[in-house]
Amino acid sequence: MSNSKGSLPPRSNGPQGGRGQQNRTAPQTKTKKKKVVKRSFFARLIRVLLMLVLIAVLAGLGYAGYLYYKFEKGGFGTDQAVDSGQLASAKPLTMLLLGTDNRPKHPSNLTDVIMVAALNPDTKSATVVSLPRDTYVELSGYKKNKINAYYARFKAKEDTSGISAEDEMKTMMGKYLDVDIDYVTVLDFQGFRDIVDELGGVDVNISADMCYTDSVDGTDINLKKGPARLNGDDALDYVRYRKSNCSPKTEGSDDFDRNKRQNEVLNALVGQMQSLGGVLKIGNVMDAVGNNLETDIENEQIKSMIATYWKISKENIAFVPVTGTWRSPYVYINDTELENAKQSLQATLAGSAAASETP
Repeated sequence: MSNSKGSLPPRSNGPQGGRGQQNRTAPQTKTKKKKVVKRSFFARLIRVLLMLVLIAVLAGLGYAGYLYYKFEKGGFGTDQAVDSGQLASAKPLTMLLLGTDNRPKHPSNLTDVIMVAALNPDTKSATVVSLPRDTYVELSGYKKNKINAYYARFKAKEDTSGISAEDEMKTMMGKYLDVDIDYVTVLDFQGFRDIVDELGGVDVNISADMCYTDSVDGTDINLKKGPARLNGDDALDYVRYRKSNCSPKTEGSDDFDRNKRQNEVLNALVGQMQSLGGVLKIGNVMDAVGNNLETDIENEQIKSMIATYWKISKENIAFVPVTGTWRSPYVYINDTELENAKQSLQATLAGSAAASETP
């Protein structure tokens, strides 16, 4: 008995010491468990975030690869090679933009939209000169005519002349604006509609009610004054509207107002294309235009243009609509405005003036 009692710790210290030991060690054990749980949680969180980043990067690379595949296989440009010194990233370029009124119910090659754009990779700026469709052109080597009739005339002569209408237009417009034109892109009405629809519409501010109907070609314009988001059909009506035959009649519009509206829509589309939503819809836009677009830009050049100008600021895009005097059936261009337009293009190409958005 004495031996067993002697082997036990004193009563006064034993239980208290035991409880004191437990009180000291228990909190330490709990603290260690909390730290382990916290580290484990943050480790999992970091792993999840890293995986999301990796997926985003891979998705971005996959989408970029998809776009490159579309350019290579989609027939949007030519397969010709481009010298590195001629790429959009290396030198200023000019482009003629034509919008034809060709559509299923009304086949035609008249150009309702005539624009010439100059782009400079160093200043990341662009100038877009637009001309009224009824502009009277008197140019050496060409018959006097409305500017919108030349493309159709060149198209009709392609078989006999052996020169494409697109090349003829580049030569003529280059001579008219005193600038060498590198490329031309032609988009018809349906292509324009499809682009707007694929981007989810376009935001504009309609200055007045617009109403016009034409049962022959299916035109049915009925737009109300005020801010609006237009689908492809309505956006086309907006840029085409000229006069009213409704009752009551709405205020008419001339070629100069049409050019302003064209610039307004183009400016809005630039912003939408640069948004995340627009970026993700590029593939669908390219599918949509399909056979409704013609261009002589090389595939390699298209890629360079996207890489160089994709994030160009809208403030660095100058829209220069040239106006004049309307004397039926022509618009006689103001010589001073035409000269200013030529100088604006030259200044952008030379990098001597930063572009600013035209109101």
